[in-house]
Amino acid sequence: MDMDLTAILYTASVWVLPVLLAITLHEAAHGFVALRFGDDTALRAGRVTLNPFRHVDGFGTVLLPALLLLIRSPILFGYAKPVPVDFSKLGFPKRDMIWVAAAGPGMNLSLALVSALGLHLVGFFPEGGQAWLVDNLQNSIFINVILAVFNMLPLPPLDGGRVAVGLLPYELAVRFAKLERLGIPILLTLLFILPMIGKQIGVNLNLFTWLVLVPAEAVLRVIVTLAGLN
Repeated sequence: MDMDLTAILYTASVWVLPVLLAITLHEAAHGFVALRFGDDTALRAGRVTLNPFRHVDGFGTVLLPALLLLIRSPILFGYAKPVPVDFSKLGFPKRDMIWVAAAGPGMNLSLALVSALGLHLVGFFPEGGQAWLVDNLQNSIFINVILAVFNMLPLPPLDGGRVAVGLLPYELAVRFAKLERLGIPILLTLLFILPMIGKQIGVNLNLFTWLVLVPAEAVLRVIVTLAGLN
């Protein structure tokens, strides 16, 4: 039992920190870039901060992923509190929306690269903590790449959906933006309902693999190359 508890605590210690950093800096980046473009809504809401408790959603960040782990779901899904942005306050709303939305995934890719570079420094730390540090850095790379790719899926309210709204011609952008209220149900259907149906009929409908994992592997290869880990 003690060994089981030790293993559980170790596993938690090498996942919790990378997850909190990934989520916190992702959300703070949205608020910071919005502020730079003229919208102080996130700042006034206390969201331009490195305090993770300002970004964590009790259900989306803690309970939902824990429930999926408990039922041994092949897909882990969660979310933080969305950063409030008043696009009408941006200098050029349609253009600036792209930068605000892309800031979160951009931060995650930066964190993944920094974590990969950090692997070169592990040898400078005490030997007893090197394995723990390597696990944290490797998990950070994985988490941040997955978050970046997942959030760039072109479906509102994901960041990729908002980037698409900023890039599309005005009339198409207005129509596409209306999908936001249906975005999460659509996403849950694609990620969970379709694979369940596919399992029953003997067809692989696991879109998460094709939409997220395959692109994430390509991004990971680029990061490994840039960090000189080949």
